Amino acid sequence: MNAHTPSVATPRARAKVMTISDAAAGRLKAIMESKPGVVGLRLGIKKGGCAGMEYTMAWAESQDRFDEVVEDKGVKLLIEPMAIMYLLGTEMDYKTDKLASQFVFNNPNQKSACGCGESVNLIPVAKDQLDAFKV
Repeated sequence: MNAHTPSVATPRARAKVMTISDAAAGRLKAIMESKPGVVGLRLGIKKGGCAGMEYTMAWAESQDRFDEVVEDKGVKLLIEPMAIMYLLGTEMDYKTDKLASQFVFNNPNQKSACGCGESVNLIPVAKDQLDAFKV
């Protein structure tokens, strides 16, 4: 490289918004096999429930322009833009016990949950964590 050749910055790696446990990936793959046309699972957050917020999950047949795409262990998650600040650092898992089988979210932004576990109290990630996520 000579003195007149501009250097090109290498893009830095960006942290994934979420990760998926082996159990969750296995269950999602099994379900998706029976759903032709599905490209991934769309995750979001909505207001509701006794603790204030609820996770939303829906099968997606297409990717929206502003979805944050997380591909992990052969599974594609499409995260709604407004949910990113609440899901950053979350692991999606799948648990089975004597009475139920369900997806669970191990979310560091969760401060509490209602007794039935259907709604949660979430706070947005700190600005420095969000800034580290940006490209």
